[in-house]
Amino acid sequence: MAKTLGVGIIGCGNISWAYLTLAKKFNNIEVRAVADAVMAAAEARGKEFGVPAVTVKDLLKRKDIDIVVNLTVPAVHYKVSKQILDAGKHVYSEKPLTLSYKDALALQKYAAKKKLRVGSAPDTFLGASHQLARKAIDDGVIGKVMSGTCHFMGPGMEMWHPQPHFFFQPGGGPMLDMGPYYITNLVNLLGPVKRVMGMATTARKEREITTPDSKHKGEKIKVKTPTSYHAILEFANGAAITVGLSWDVWAHKHQNMELYGQTGAMFVPDPNFFGGDVMVTKQDGKTEAMKAWDHPFGKLNWGHRNSQTDVIWANYRCAGLSDMADAIINRKKLARCDISMVAHVVEVMTAIMEAGQKKKVLTLKSTCKRPEPLGPKEAAALMK
Repeated sequence: MAKTLGVGIIGCGNISWAYLTLAKKFNNIEVRAVADAVMAAAEARGKEFGVPAVTVKDLLKRKDIDIVVNLTVPAVHYKVSKQILDAGKHVYSEKPLTLSYKDALALQKYAAKKKLRVGSAPDTFLGASHQLARKAIDDGVIGKVMSGTCHFMGPGMEMWHPQPHFFFQPGGGPMLDMGPYYITNLVNLLGPVKRVMGMATTARKEREITTPDSKHKGEKIKVKTPTSYHAILEFANGAAITVGLSWDVWAHKHQNMELYGQTGAMFVPDPNFFGGDVMVTKQDGKTEAMKAWDHPFGKLNWGHRNSQTDVIWANYRCAGLSDMADAIINRKKLARCDISMVAHVVEVMTAIMEAGQKKKVLTLKSTCKRPEPLGPKEAAALMK
């Protein structure tokens, strides 16, 4: 098999810019065409990056494309991913993979039948900081993790997103939008979830779009999905983690992720990003940043620096896509963002949502293996 796999992208919205920019950093993938239901969007993005813009139908027919990246809106993720599998192509989807566990399981079974791979974002857990936290936990730096918290809380998407409408419709909300980052990283660090309990609330029935440069500024959105979730996850290893995801919070002082072990505590940076400091507190009460390791996915490469600002961070989106390409090329059993893990994350999220409605404790049907760690050497092997 060729050592570089051809990639096609369906969906040329905001996120496609990052994929097209960052795919160039990896040595085993090459974007060879883009498509969109709106041809003008595909043509604009294709022209920007010097990539052919074609119809979705024509992209799926191309013999030089092995993997298709599904960057459509979440409501059609399942439909488009199945269409890609029907065309005999591997699938890599943006998060969430699907809006229901039923659809995730159906994709998993269909891909296995077709002998094709399905992977999905987020891949931020492959970042240097989260892999350092993973190594520290595996090495017993804070002892066995027994409990912890993770929080993502803010005032809402209508304040910055140019088209925030779908975030407040069924299939939207903070759980399906931001939950994949947090739940996936917890599975990376602790393994699969066994049971969940949860509550869901909606603070406001209507939102006004205030995004400064949005053509929809001033429009009112009817809120038709919960905007806050509070949950407790019981992991198969015995850990109990409190999770809070909300678009109803104007300010808070919670760390993004705190893990409490038998001999210490760990403060993990935001799972929405690849980098950040991993802080550890030992029994002597001293809190110190772990020494950063020379990991390729921790190097600052994104943002800008000038005389007024210094905003730059690590961004290696496409790491999961490249890792899946490596698994295909080298016939590895599982990629790190494999659907077996991603489908489990979908069930965790949707079970929290169901538990919030029914006010019940739910036992999950699925499980998964923790993804293999990705150390500096393995990460470097994926890069140019």
